[in-house]
Amino acid sequence: MSVFRRIHFTWIHLAALIIAIFVAAPLYWMAVSSFKGTDEIGANPPTAFADNPTWDNYREAFGNNNFAIYLFNSVLVSLIATALVLSLSAFAGYALARLPLRGKAPIMVALLMISLFPTIALAAPLFLLMREIGWLNSYQGLIIVYTALNVPFAVWILRNFFLGIPKEMEEVAWVDGASPVRTVLTVILPQARPGMFTAAIFTFTACWTEFLIALTLNTADRFRTMPVGLALFGSQFTVPYGTIFAAATVSVLPIALLVLIFRRAVVSGLTSGAVKG
Repeated sequence: MSVFRRIHFTWIHLAALIIAIFVAAPLYWMAVSSFKGTDEIGANPPTAFADNPTWDNYREAFGNNNFAIYLFNSVLVSLIATALVLSLSAFAGYALARLPLRGKAPIMVALLMISLFPTIALAAPLFLLMREIGWLNSYQGLIIVYTALNVPFAVWILRNFFLGIPKEMEEVAWVDGASPVRTVLTVILPQARPGMFTAAIFTFTACWTEFLIALTLNTADRFRTMPVGLALFGSQFTVPYGTIFAAATVSVLPIALLVLIFRRAVVSGLTSGAVKG
């Protein structure tokens, strides 16, 4: 029995290693190519390392392509939208998990349908709406839209996590005279940190990488976010691959650092929601 178990785990490890290589290989190639010159990027056969590393691609991205502005816009919009999503979804998730509300099942189904709705179908109506209220080429337009698009999924995550928190903790707070809002802030949310981290990272990643809505609503260069600005690098006749690789490497770093730092909280939040939801 132990032999079969050992073989079983060996195959699992091998499969995990293959998947990790499959995912990491393009990221490695992108990072290495960002330090290569134009001739070395187009070399045949390609080189796995940069023979003559250079920072020229990074200087070009930040100096001549306004990438610093695009990066700042993405950071600002993503952080504010994530904070709003967590603030709204925490109370909504708690209400759906704990309070005796009518129609919980239809509400959850509606939230699921909204979270799965194709974004491309919303581009034109959102453009017309933002034009009417004067929020085209603005930060608040993107922030409101990103908040609305990500709240349903965050509510699902947090609601499932709240179901796994013992109800006795709330009852003790109520006996001590705590109000429902204070109970959520001082008792429930500290216990739900893994779920909050999970919702925050998924929301931040969705806002950070969103392209279609940002392209539709913000056409002015000073309001463009990182994915849109990155897609517009180059011209009709030239494609600056080195500059694109450098900008893409910088854009991947925040997500990689977030996942690396909070990986245990994310795994805990996902497994708790899956098992106890």
